[in-house]
Amino acid sequence: MSDTSTALDQLEAAAAAGKLSEQAVANIRSWLSEPRFAAYADEVAAHLEEGKFDELSAAFWTTIPFGTGGRRGMMYPIGSAVVNERTIGESAQGLAEYVKSQAAPGTNFSVAIAHDTRHRSHEFARLSAEVMVAAGFTVYYLSDPRSTPALSFTVRLKRCCCGIMITASHNPPSDNGFKAYWKTGGQLVPPHDRGVIDRVMQVDEFARVDFDEAVAANKIVLCQEEVDAAFLAELQGQAFAGPRDVKVIYSPLHGVGSSAVLPALAADGFADVEEFAPHAEPSGDFPNVPDHVSNPENPAVFDAMIERGRQVGADLVLATDPDCDRVGCAAPLTTDSAGAWATFTGNQIGALLADFVLGKRKAAGTLSPDHYVVKTLVTTELIRRIADGYGVRTCGNLLVGFKWIGETMDEQDPSKFVLGAEESYGYLVGEYARDKDGAVAAMLLAELAADCRAAGESMHERLTTLFARHGCHAERTISIMMPGEAGMENMKKLMAGIRSEPPTVLADLQVAQVRDYGSGTITLADGSAATLDGPRGDMVILDFAAEGNYVAARPSGTEPKVKFYLFAYHPPEDGADVARVRAMLEDRLDALEFDFRKLADAVS
Repeated sequence: MSDTSTALDQLEAAAAAGKLSEQAVANIRSWLSEPRFAAYADEVAAHLEEGKFDELSAAFWTTIPFGTGGRRGMMYPIGSAVVNERTIGESAQGLAEYVKSQAAPGTNFSVAIAHDTRHRSHEFARLSAEVMVAAGFTVYYLSDPRSTPALSFTVRLKRCCCGIMITASHNPPSDNGFKAYWKTGGQLVPPHDRGVIDRVMQVDEFARVDFDEAVAANKIVLCQEEVDAAFLAELQGQAFAGPRDVKVIYSPLHGVGSSAVLPALAADGFADVEEFAPHAEPSGDFPNVPDHVSNPENPAVFDAMIERGRQVGADLVLATDPDCDRVGCAAPLTTDSAGAWATFTGNQIGALLADFVLGKRKAAGTLSPDHYVVKTLVTTELIRRIADGYGVRTCGNLLVGFKWIGETMDEQDPSKFVLGAEESYGYLVGEYARDKDGAVAAMLLAELAADCRAAGESMHERLTTLFARHGCHAERTISIMMPGEAGMENMKKLMAGIRSEPPTVLADLQVAQVRDYGSGTITLADGSAATLDGPRGDMVILDFAAEGNYVAARPSGTEPKVKFYLFAYHPPEDGADVARVRAMLEDRLDALEFDFRKLADAVS
């Protein structure tokens, strides 16, 4: 094994040869020479000795940041840009130090910790617990894989100062992550997100205690049975009376969802529920889903389940992502389950749930003008129009990320909250959590399917009714992957170009104004500008002259990609052929997607 001096010489030679970036070299130098990284120095040196410069570049090109969902990325045993023992440990230490810095004197510090089924999730959760106990916290620990919303609920149930969820949501099997939660049960928002990462960046060492010894000392409290029962009771509290004569197929996509969705459906009276066997095994490899990516946003995930649905006469197919905070679904186009099926987009699911929940609340007399729904700026305006129809408020001037929905609940009156929805298949009904919950959404979608069946219509036909009443809405999200250091530079160039020289026409639609949430300005087509009433973040929205048509662009906060959100709208018309209008809007989205992909190609 090369000594440190030799390794540093090899590092400088690699830098001179252009094999590593300046930032990667600086980070590698720290891991070779600073005492806090001593446990990893030999492995870093071995990588240099063996010329593994691609691996070193990917592992050290930056310091993995907190984004909209915390820290998330590829696992690798060494490196500042990846998820490993060091980056998880320093994340826990930094969270502990920040929480303590914000607390009142005499605070009894506590944290809730849970994990999903991913590789090393159990290990990282135990590590986080050991670090938090060493930092003076009592840990409320969920021993078996459990959902992200169950963690959010546990923070609130146990009145913890913070929470940690080890998960990478729907990312590939190579990835894992660290989601940090505040005492509200919501993900970190300003100033706490910046405060935590600043503390993390200053961490030199993190102490650990033995997990089993901490359990024996009651510093780690194993509370899964208690939390499971209380969480299920809260889910039952969101149910509505109605028919239950429906056959459901459910897939956890190899994740934790069966621990929450199946008990919720059973408690709600759904007797004919089949767990899709090929996806039932908890596995970090996600072996039986396309490309091993358990993402309910991908329609291909549902192909095998739909075929099973046709065989057994199912009315609804549901799938949750690995940490069960998001849900997707598919249903027959008509009442004939042996016929054609189709999936719903996240926006369509949100609209269907909004109409269903608001309709049930109105019928029960539990709805008032003080009630409200919450959505993000890139979530369909159909939800707002539905809410308007029921006479309730919409809070929709929010950046991307469910943490903003949770924050809005706490800013408003949580008892008047009806539903939160975001386009990326995340929904919440009820105030028991401050994060999206695939279990409660799955339960309500099953109720909706049964309601539709009793009315002699399909869920797709119910959606068509909403389009006829509120106008046709079509949305599409496209993601342009830009991995690594070069990708980060391309993302910056793309966003800068959209800001400095925004297109004037896209898909034959005239751009009427540009909303820049980074600078907080609105720029009209004639060049005049005004102050934008909205949050601040790295997002630009181009509004077209045609009402309700617009596009948004933003870099992802958790993955190396730029996301474009496309919105097409046609107002309601008496006697309009909804199918024809929808096809016209899809053609418009095709043209918009083509133009945006050209913009992205120009910078790569």
